[in-house]
Amino acid sequence: MQDSILTKIIKGDVPSHKIYEDAPKFAFLDIHPVTTGHVLVVPKRQEPFVWDLPEADYQALMHACKLVAQRVREVLHVPFVGTQIVGIDVPHAHVHIIPFSTMEEFRHAPDMQAEPDHEALAGIAKTLAF
Repeated sequence: MQDSILTKIIKGDVPSHKIYEDAPKFAFLDIHPVTTGHVLVVPKRQEPFVWDLPEADYQALMHACKLVAQRVREVLHVPFVGTQIVGIDVPHAHVHIIPFSTMEEFRHAPDMQAEPDHEALAGIAKTLAF
């Protein structure tokens, strides 16, 4: 299987704004965030869909999602943190952790063509890093 963009990020071949890492998982800021503090949590093992992960890897991923969501809510002082598992944009299991105050924010579609603000992302990553 060819390395996905997420695998390349995990390997360090593509730069990212990491906030959490341990042996089986990696979490970093989405460069086209729905809201400030939008994080992707990914297993280091590349599987196309979350539902294809072995049970132990799935449980580890969900545990990391919980840790990251709690951290985002605590640090950013937002009332809600939601998750999205889409599974069609990248052939590598991942979960979106999205802080929000209103449903309009949560459902906002970011401009995927916009140039990422890496300076702002680096500041947010530093604030959220474990």
